[in-house]
Amino acid sequence: MSRTVSGVVALMLLVAAAAEAAPTDDDYARHLAALKKKVPEGFTIVVQRPFVVIGDESPVMVRRRARGTVKWAVDRLKRDFFEKDPDEILDIWLFRGKASYRKHALALFGDEPTTPYGYYSPTHKALVMNIATGGGTLVHEIVHPFMRANFPACPAWFNEGLASLYEQSSSRDGHIVGLTNWRLAGLKEAIRKGTVPPLKDLAATSDHQFYHMDKGTNYGQARYLCYWLQEHGLLVQYYRAFVANHKDDPTGYETLKRVLGTDDMAAFKKRWEAWVLKLTFP
Repeated sequence: MSRTVSGVVALMLLVAAAAEAAPTDDDYARHLAALKKKVPEGFTIVVQRPFVVIGDESPVMVRRRARGTVKWAVDRLKRDFFEKDPDEILDIWLFRGKASYRKHALALFGDEPTTPYGYYSPTHKALVMNIATGGGTLVHEIVHPFMRANFPACPAWFNEGLASLYEQSSSRDGHIVGLTNWRLAGLKEAIRKGTVPPLKDLAATSDHQFYHMDKGTNYGQARYLCYWLQEHGLLVQYYRAFVANHKDDPTGYETLKRVLGTDDMAAFKKRWEAWVLKLTFP
Protein backbone atom coordinates (compact mmCIF):
# COMPACT_ATOMS: atom_id res chain seq x y z
CA MET A 1 0.00 0.00 0.00
CA SER A 2 1.41 3.42 -0.93
CA ARG A 3 2.10 6.05 1.67
CA THR A 4 -0.61 8.25 0.12
CA VAL A 5 -3.27 5.53 0.27
CA SER A 6 -2.13 4.54 3.74
CA GLY A 7 -2.42 8.14 4.89
CA VAL A 8 -5.93 8.47 3.46
CA VAL A 9 -7.03 5.26 5.17
CA ALA A 10 -5.56 6.43 8.47
CA LEU A 11 -7.39 9.75 8.15
CA MET A 12 -10.67 7.98 7.37
CA LEU A 13 -10.24 5.78 10.42
CA LEU A 14 -9.60 8.81 12.60
CA VAL A 15 -12.68 10.59 11.25
CA ALA A 16 -14.80 7.47 11.76
CA ALA A 17 -13.53 7.05 15.31
CA ALA A 18 -14.29 10.69 16.09
CA ALA A 19 -17.78 10.38 14.63
CA GLU A 20 -18.42 7.22 16.62
CA ALA A 21 -17.30 8.91 19.83
CA ALA A 22 -19.44 12.03 19.36
CA PRO A 23 -22.82 11.88 21.15
CA THR A 24 -25.73 11.37 18.75
CA ASP A 25 -29.20 12.94 18.70
CA ASP A 26 -30.48 9.79 20.43
CA ASP A 27 -27.80 10.18 23.11
CA TYR A 28 -28.98 13.73 23.76
CA ALA A 29 -32.62 12.62 23.86
CA ARG A 30 -31.83 9.94 26.46
CA HIS A 31 -29.70 12.37 28.42
CA LEU A 32 -32.46 14.98 28.50
CA ALA A 33 -35.05 12.42 29.57
CA ALA A 34 -32.86 11.37 32.50
CA LEU A 35 -31.96 14.96 33.32
CA LYS A 36 -35.59 16.10 33.53
CA LYS A 37 -36.18 13.58 36.32
CA LYS A 38 -33.64 15.26 38.59
CA VAL A 39 -33.76 18.92 37.58
CA PRO A 40 -35.52 20.94 40.31
CA GLU A 41 -38.65 22.89 39.52
CA GLY A 42 -38.06 26.36 38.13
CA PHE A 43 -34.98 25.47 36.06
CA THR A 44 -34.66 25.92 32.30
CA ILE A 45 -32.82 23.39 30.12
CA VAL A 46 -31.10 24.46 26.88
CA VAL A 47 -29.10 22.15 24.60
CA GLN A 48 -25.99 24.00 23.48
CA ARG A 49 -23.73 21.30 22.08
CA PRO A 50 -21.48 19.84 23.27
CA PHE A 51 -23.13 20.92 26.55
CA VAL A 52 -26.56 21.04 28.11
CA VAL A 53 -27.14 24.26 30.04
CA ILE A 54 -29.43 24.21 33.08
CA GLY A 55 -30.21 27.37 35.04
CA ASP A 56 -32.57 28.86 37.59
CA GLU A 57 -32.53 32.40 36.23
CA SER A 58 -35.32 33.43 33.85
CA PRO A 59 -35.67 31.25 30.73
CA VAL A 60 -34.66 34.23 28.59
CA MET A 61 -31.46 34.72 30.60
CA VAL A 62 -30.55 31.02 30.56
CA ARG A 63 -30.91 30.95 26.78
CA ARG A 64 -28.91 34.16 26.49
CA ARG A 65 -26.05 32.72 28.55
CA ALA A 66 -26.13 29.46 26.56
CA ARG A 67 -25.68 31.29 23.30
CA GLY A 68 -23.86 34.46 24.34
CA THR A 69 -21.31 32.85 26.66
CA VAL A 70 -21.17 29.09 26.10
CA LYS A 71 -21.48 29.03 22.30
CA TRP A 72 -19.37 32.17 21.96
CA ALA A 73 -16.52 30.62 23.93
CA VAL A 74 -16.76 27.14 22.38
CA ASP A 75 -16.71 28.48 18.82
CA ARG A 76 -13.60 30.55 19.46
CA LEU A 77 -11.72 27.97 21.51
CA LYS A 78 -12.27 25.39 18.78
CA ARG A 79 -11.15 27.86 16.12
CA ASP A 80 -7.69 28.14 17.66
CA PHE A 81 -7.07 25.21 19.98
CA PHE A 82 -9.42 22.24 20.13
CA GLU A 83 -10.36 19.97 17.24
CA LYS A 84 -12.32 17.46 19.29
CA ASP A 85 -15.41 17.94 21.45
CA PRO A 86 -15.62 16.18 24.81
CA ASP A 87 -16.53 12.51 24.32
CA GLU A 88 -19.51 12.72 26.65
CA ILE A 89 -22.42 15.06 27.17
CA LEU A 90 -21.60 17.54 29.92
CA ASP A 91 -24.06 19.61 31.92
CA ILE A 92 -23.47 23.26 32.76
CA TRP A 93 -25.41 24.21 35.88
CA LEU A 94 -25.86 27.97 36.23
CA PHE A 95 -27.12 28.93 39.68
CA ARG A 96 -28.42 32.46 40.09
CA GLY A 97 -26.56 33.27 43.32
CA LYS A 98 -24.47 32.03 46.24
CA ALA A 99 -27.35 30.45 48.16
CA SER A 100 -28.67 28.53 45.14
CA TYR A 101 -25.15 27.48 44.14
CA ARG A 102 -24.26 26.02 47.53
CA LYS A 103 -27.69 24.48 48.14
CA HIS A 104 -27.88 22.69 44.80
CA ALA A 105 -24.21 21.66 44.63
CA LEU A 106 -24.81 19.79 47.87
CA ALA A 107 -28.26 18.45 46.99
CA LEU A 108 -27.46 17.34 43.43
CA PHE A 109 -23.81 16.28 43.72
CA GLY A 110 -23.01 15.99 47.42
CA ASP A 111 -20.42 18.76 46.99
CA GLU A 112 -19.58 21.62 49.30
CA PRO A 113 -17.87 24.06 46.93
CA THR A 114 -14.38 25.25 47.89
CA THR A 115 -14.66 28.24 45.56
CA PRO A 116 -17.39 30.90 45.44
CA TYR A 117 -17.26 30.99 41.64
CA GLY A 118 -17.65 27.51 40.21
CA TYR A 119 -15.85 24.31 39.30
CA TYR A 120 -15.64 21.46 36.78
CA SER A 121 -16.46 17.99 38.08
CA PRO A 122 -15.39 15.15 35.74
CA THR A 123 -16.99 12.72 38.20
CA HIS A 124 -20.43 14.27 37.75
CA LYS A 125 -19.82 15.29 34.14
CA ALA A 126 -20.80 18.80 35.11
CA LEU A 127 -19.65 22.39 35.28
CA VAL A 128 -21.20 23.91 38.40
CA MET A 129 -21.37 27.71 38.44
CA ASN A 130 -22.44 30.57 40.66
CA ILE A 131 -23.24 32.68 37.62
CA ALA A 132 -23.88 35.77 39.76
CA THR A 133 -20.08 36.13 39.99
CA GLY A 134 -19.92 36.66 36.22
CA GLY A 135 -19.28 34.62 33.10
CA GLY A 136 -15.49 34.62 33.39
CA THR A 137 -15.33 31.52 35.54
CA LEU A 138 -17.70 29.75 33.15
CA VAL A 139 -15.36 30.38 30.21
CA HIS A 140 -12.42 29.28 32.40
CA GLU A 141 -14.12 26.01 33.25
CA ILE A 142 -15.20 25.34 29.65
CA VAL A 143 -11.51 25.10 28.74
CA HIS A 144 -10.93 22.12 31.07
CA PRO A 145 -13.18 19.47 29.46
CA PHE A 146 -11.89 20.50 26.03
CA MET A 147 -8.32 20.18 27.27
CA ARG A 148 -9.14 16.80 28.76
CA ALA A 149 -10.50 15.61 25.41
CA ASN A 150 -7.72 17.04 23.25
CA PHE A 151 -4.62 17.05 25.46
CA PRO A 152 -5.20 14.72 28.42
CA ALA A 153 -1.50 14.80 29.33
CA CYS A 154 -1.54 18.58 29.76
CA PRO A 155 0.12 19.56 33.06
CA ALA A 156 -1.76 21.70 35.54
CA TRP A 157 0.32 24.81 34.94
CA PHE A 158 -0.66 25.15 31.29
CA ASN A 159 -4.18 23.78 31.75
CA GLU A 160 -4.90 26.42 34.38
CA GLY A 161 -2.80 29.08 32.66
CA LEU A 162 -4.85 28.87 29.49
CA ALA A 163 -8.17 28.50 31.34
CA SER A 164 -7.48 31.44 33.63
CA LEU A 165 -6.37 33.56 30.66
CA TYR A 166 -9.99 33.57 29.52
CA GLU A 167 -11.50 34.55 32.87
CA GLN A 168 -11.47 38.04 31.39
CA SER A 169 -11.82 37.74 27.65
CA SER A 170 -12.97 39.37 24.47
CA SER A 171 -12.91 38.76 20.73
CA ARG A 172 -10.24 40.04 18.35
CA ASP A 173 -10.73 39.41 14.63
CA GLY A 174 -13.03 36.50 15.49
CA HIS A 175 -10.57 34.91 17.92
CA ILE A 176 -10.81 34.69 21.70
CA VAL A 177 -8.28 36.80 23.59
CA GLY A 178 -7.59 37.12 27.28
CA LEU A 179 -7.45 40.54 28.91
CA THR A 180 -5.71 41.65 32.08
CA ASN A 181 -7.64 40.72 35.21
CA TRP A 182 -7.61 40.60 38.99
CA ARG A 183 -4.71 38.13 39.15
CA LEU A 184 -2.33 40.86 37.98
CA ALA A 185 -2.02 42.61 41.35
CA GLY A 186 -0.84 39.48 43.19
CA LEU A 187 1.66 38.62 40.47
CA LYS A 188 3.10 42.14 40.50
CA GLU A 189 3.53 41.93 44.26
CA ALA A 190 5.36 38.61 43.94
CA ILE A 191 7.61 40.03 41.21
CA ARG A 192 8.54 43.01 43.37
CA LYS A 193 9.33 40.69 46.27
CA GLY A 194 11.44 38.46 44.01
CA THR A 195 9.41 35.35 44.89
CA VAL A 196 8.27 34.33 41.39
CA PRO A 197 10.04 31.02 40.64
CA PRO A 198 12.01 30.26 37.47
CA LEU A 199 9.79 29.19 34.58
CA LYS A 200 11.45 25.78 34.60
CA ASP A 201 10.22 25.30 38.18
CA LEU A 202 6.68 26.37 37.24
CA ALA A 203 6.62 23.92 34.34
CA ALA A 204 7.89 21.12 36.58
CA THR A 205 5.18 21.51 39.23
CA SER A 206 3.06 18.45 39.96
CA ASP A 207 -0.69 18.87 40.27
CA HIS A 208 -0.32 18.93 44.06
CA GLN A 209 2.42 21.52 43.95
CA PHE A 210 0.55 23.74 41.51
CA TYR A 211 -2.77 23.65 43.34
CA HIS A 212 -1.59 23.61 46.95
CA MET A 213 1.84 25.26 47.17
CA ASP A 214 1.79 29.02 46.50
CA LYS A 215 -1.36 28.60 44.45
CA GLY A 216 -1.87 32.32 43.88
CA THR A 217 1.55 32.93 42.37
CA ASN A 218 1.33 29.76 40.30
CA TYR A 219 -1.95 30.82 38.70
CA GLY A 220 -0.78 34.37 38.14
CA GLN A 221 2.54 33.33 36.62
CA ALA A 222 0.93 30.71 34.36
CA ARG A 223 -1.81 33.09 33.25
CA TYR A 224 0.45 35.98 32.41
CA LEU A 225 2.97 33.77 30.64
CA CYS A 226 0.06 32.69 28.41
CA TYR A 227 -0.93 36.35 28.11
CA TRP A 228 2.60 37.26 26.98
CA LEU A 229 2.54 34.46 24.40
CA GLN A 230 -0.86 35.65 23.19
CA GLU A 231 0.19 39.28 22.87
CA HIS A 232 3.30 38.26 20.93
CA GLY A 233 1.37 36.00 18.55
CA LEU A 234 2.86 32.78 19.93
CA LEU A 235 0.17 31.19 22.09
CA VAL A 236 -1.55 29.01 19.49
CA GLN A 237 1.84 28.02 18.08
CA TYR A 238 3.03 27.05 21.54
CA TYR A 239 -0.09 24.98 22.30
CA ARG A 240 0.19 23.04 19.06
CA ALA A 241 3.93 22.47 19.48
CA PHE A 242 3.42 21.33 23.08
CA VAL A 243 0.75 18.82 22.03
CA ALA A 244 2.99 17.51 19.26
CA ASN A 245 6.07 17.20 21.49
CA HIS A 246 4.58 16.30 24.88
CA LYS A 247 5.89 12.73 24.95
CA ASP A 248 9.46 14.01 24.72
CA ASP A 249 8.76 17.18 26.69
CA PRO A 250 5.97 16.45 29.20
CA THR A 251 6.41 19.73 31.11
CA GLY A 252 6.45 21.90 27.98
CA TYR A 253 9.57 23.75 29.10
CA GLU A 254 11.86 22.76 26.22
CA THR A 255 9.07 23.50 23.75
CA LEU A 256 8.63 26.91 25.37
CA LYS A 257 12.32 27.65 24.85
CA ARG A 258 12.06 26.72 21.19
CA VAL A 259 8.96 28.82 20.60
CA LEU A 260 10.56 31.78 22.39
CA GLY A 261 13.75 31.26 20.40
CA THR A 262 16.04 31.45 23.44
CA ASP A 263 18.06 29.26 25.77
CA ASP A 264 18.56 32.09 28.26
CA MET A 265 15.33 31.72 30.19
CA ALA A 266 16.61 33.74 33.13
CA ALA A 267 17.03 36.74 30.83
CA PHE A 268 13.60 36.13 29.30
CA LYS A 269 12.03 35.97 32.75
CA LYS A 270 13.50 39.39 33.58
CA ARG A 271 12.07 40.85 30.37
CA TRP A 272 8.71 39.19 31.02
CA GLU A 273 8.57 40.49 34.60
CA ALA A 274 9.39 44.04 33.45
CA TRP A 275 6.64 43.73 30.85
CA VAL A 276 4.13 42.45 33.42
CA LEU A 277 4.90 45.34 35.77
CA LYS A 278 3.80 47.77 33.05
CA LEU A 279 0.41 46.09 32.61
CA THR A 280 -2.67 47.65 34.20
CA PHE A 281 -6.02 46.45 35.47
CA PRO A 282 -8.66 47.70 35.26
